[in-house]
Amino acid sequence: MNVHETEKLYALFELSGIAQAENAENADIIIFNTCCVREGAETRVIGNLGIVKKLKEKKPSLIVAVCGCMTQQKAVAEKLHKRCPFINIITGTYKLSKLPHMVNLIANGEKFIMDLETDLTVPCGINEAKRSDNVNNFVNIMYGCNNFCTYCIVPYVKGRERSRRKNDIVEEVRTLIGKGCKEITLLGQNVNSYNDGNYNFRDLLDELSDLDGEFWIKFMTSHPKDLSNDVIDLIAKKEKLADYIHLPLQSGSDRILALMNRKYDIAAYMEKIDRIKEKMPDAGITSDIIVGFPTETEKDFILTEEAVQKVGYNNLFTFIYSKRTGTPAAVMEGQVPEETKKERIARLIALQAEIANKKAKECIGKTYRVLCDSKSDKLLTGKTASDRVIIFEGKEALYNKFVDVKVTQVKNSKLYGEAVN
Repeated sequence: MNVHETEKLYALFELSGIAQAENAENADIIIFNTCCVREGAETRVIGNLGIVKKLKEKKPSLIVAVCGCMTQQKAVAEKLHKRCPFINIITGTYKLSKLPHMVNLIANGEKFIMDLETDLTVPCGINEAKRSDNVNNFVNIMYGCNNFCTYCIVPYVKGRERSRRKNDIVEEVRTLIGKGCKEITLLGQNVNSYNDGNYNFRDLLDELSDLDGEFWIKFMTSHPKDLSNDVIDLIAKKEKLADYIHLPLQSGSDRILALMNRKYDIAAYMEKIDRIKEKMPDAGITSDIIVGFPTETEKDFILTEEAVQKVGYNNLFTFIYSKRTGTPAAVMEGQVPEETKKERIARLIALQAEIANKKAKECIGKTYRVLCDSKSDKLLTGKTASDRVIIFEGKEALYNKFVDVKVTQVKNSKLYGEAVN
């Protein structure tokens, strides 16, 4: 989501006559588009601001702005201003479209701007964005979140759910396809709850899948409680809807899921998985897992390992729980020691590596339709509809083309193959 927000920022600045710099040293403006979902992201921002401080000492006219989720939190924004007084602009997630105007004010004599006001207006029309290529493009379909998982800061910094108009999304996707885009990823904190007042997520997918052209539609992220059977059935039916679903589990323990306020249990989650596998036997299924949530016991963690083993994910995104100030989980008793978290996540990573290697070996000898999304002199890389990555020999002319590739070998769970058409 932040990648796409940054693409939109580049477009806004270009419309204002400001071009992208080749590097930070040559820039007149440096912008940090931040995330606050995990502690590590905030730590990196602080570290990089230290580097920028030195650049500003050499070039006092340099304009420094920090925006995004991290600085939507008023206490964090004020602390950052006190710690880094050389920052010229601090704003949050709602005023990104105003950044070029703020930069202009600073360039014309303003010393400092902080704007953290909430704006729940849903953009109309097509979102202008400067995309780096035309292979895989992102399209926002909604903003915000209503779920309030106890570990998550997003609803507090992004606001409640609000959806773009279906017709605007369809027109934006149609435009991207016309420009040669072959894979479009729909973005939302919980895409399954998309609703513009007249149309729901299934309606949107149905219309997008009927557009002319050769392309795939993917989406993220799904919430297990809202992924409906009719959406699963539609994906299985429509060729242009990629058979890939990212379905965050977070924990295999019903007790922990309840503390997380996830609003589903393992039985309900597994019903969704069974439905996906029944309708799409070759579907790619990935997930998120949080390790070390408050009060997590060894028994709870073993239940998570068992769930991961049972599903057999293609890929797993694992995270150590980190406190987010302002969330209920941050003040829960029973915080898990860091050493325990590290030991458990290492076990989980090892388990997933074993699963991924086994699943990769099952691909040998099979032929997949692949979208070539990277190029070099000899080796190309592409993704299947199920989001598997295959490395194969071929010419640069295959870039941004669909190619049939036969898997010939596996190295450390990576797939290698040869083009067969």
